[in-house]
Amino acid sequence: MPRLFTGLEIPSDLASDLSMLRGGLSGARWIDSEDYHMTLRFIGDIDGATARDVSGALEQIKRPPFTVTLDGLGSFGGDRPRAIIAKAKPALPLVELQAEQERLMRRIGIPPEPRKFTPHITLARLRDASAGAVAAYLATRGFFLLRRFEATRFVLFSSRTSTGGAPYVVEAAYPLGSA
Repeated sequence: MPRLFTGLEIPSDLASDLSMLRGGLSGARWIDSEDYHMTLRFIGDIDGATARDVSGALEQIKRPPFTVTLDGLGSFGGDRPRAIIAKAKPALPLVELQAEQERLMRRIGIPPEPRKFTPHITLARLRDASAGAVAAYLATRGFFLLRRFEATRFVLFSSRTSTGGAPYVVEAAYPLGSA
């Protein structure tokens, strides 16, 4: 069964810039820059028939390209940090694209996503990193400037669980064109 999710790919020049933020935090498992992405909708482990339904539903989406703005670094997990992220502004076109995917997935029987959509790129997963160490890491990277990229398509990714992180494969791409 494939594990599927939709997302935006990160341009290689931006991925290279983000990879320069690696290091300096004990307990961090840094994501390879070629695996950077912005998840729009996690779908999960599904069978082949459902995967075809997902792909067909995503083909219905007709939206114009839009600009994504990264505006700083942050973490998830509060007092028990679990990830270092590059935060994206929740601009209306991005939020609407994600909401449409959510509606379409529910329509074909995929359970609702339990978490609120928070646009971001995961840079590192954390194990046993203290909140203080994460705060210090983020404080030293306060120089992170706004970065932008144009989203001209979204993709359906698959992943296979493996030690050290799953490799992501683009299963299908859906161009953003005129609405």
